[in-house]
Amino acid sequence: MNLLLLSNSSSDAGYLVHALPAIRELIAALPPGAPAVFVPFAGVTRNWDDYTALVVSALADTGLNIQGLHRAEDPVAALEGAAVIIVGGGNTFNLLGQLRRQGLLGVVARRVRQGAAYLGWSAGSNLSCPTICTTNDMPITDPQGFDALGLLPFQINPHYTNAHPPGHRGETRAQRLAEFCTLNPAMPVLGLPEGSGLRVSGGEMTLIGPHEAPLFLGQQEPRVFRPGPVEVQA
Repeated sequence: MNLLLLSNSSSDAGYLVHALPAIRELIAALPPGAPAVFVPFAGVTRNWDDYTALVVSALADTGLNIQGLHRAEDPVAALEGAAVIIVGGGNTFNLLGQLRRQGLLGVVARRVRQGAAYLGWSAGSNLSCPTICTTNDMPITDPQGFDALGLLPFQINPHYTNAHPPGHRGETRAQRLAEFCTLNPAMPVLGLPEGSGLRVSGGEMTLIGPHEAPLFLGQQEPRVFRPGPVEVQA
């Protein structure tokens, strides 16, 4: 498979600017004007047309011909013809619920396994996992099950930080992930800090970006990956 899974889309540099080198590498083998589909369903307070326009503008220099999936007359046909499937961030529950209700979840998974490139950030990265159970989002809608694309054999936690502001009495992110790992001791969780991403090419995985990333598994002390090759084993 050919995947690029980002923690975040926005940065001080601009929308997706920090990820453009990795995005260009993801699509390097594609011809100019290659068809791409953008899935905006994680957008809730953001209008899907506006969201699509934002992504089209941000990726204009890549040469991709991007269509919003919500505007496709035949969404299945649009996915079947796409060389790249792009899944944006927002609310993971709404994203998964929309894909499931429209019968598109399995189509996306099949197309990526057949060779379509997959670019996701935040909720789009969560969607690539076995489930969405390590998202940071509120369950604002019932997605009729947490099972997701299952492109990876482990979970991702985007926007990972273990910051604990003075006076804050809630759990840290590491504590929340420890809860997941206690009830799912055989399922690893990779925390992706801001500015980081996971590149999957064939059977190889690489942590990209400037930051280290912790891997949580059961009751073990988190293993920390530096940028470079990543090997995750349960």
